[in-house]
Amino acid sequence: MTQTGDEPERPRVEPEIIPPDRGSQSDWRHAPWRAGGFGGTRATQRVYVTRIGPFGIALLLLAIAAIVAIILIAALGAVLIWIPIVAVAVVLGALLRLFRGFGGR
Repeated sequence: MTQTGDEPERPRVEPEIIPPDRGSQSDWRHAPWRAGGFGGTRATQRVYVTRIGPFGIALLLLAIAAIVAIILIAALGAVLIWIPIVAVAVVLGALLRLFRGFGGR
């Protein structure tokens, strides 16, 4: 324990430094994956970011419009599927009320 609260706590254990020549030996401490990943090749990948031009904006708006249209068609289809179900329920309710009225007299 330190005497003052201002001093940082010293590490309890020295870190283990593994030399580069021992890095390729198989050991239980090493990860089960290869250094090159699943493909086995080590390659540098670059990502290029540019401004969106007018053609890109048009394509983006077209994609958004297509997604909105698909959602609207799905919602409209869900509403339209209930119209015959509600109509059948109303007709059955009217018929039951009509037959109940005849049976009570």
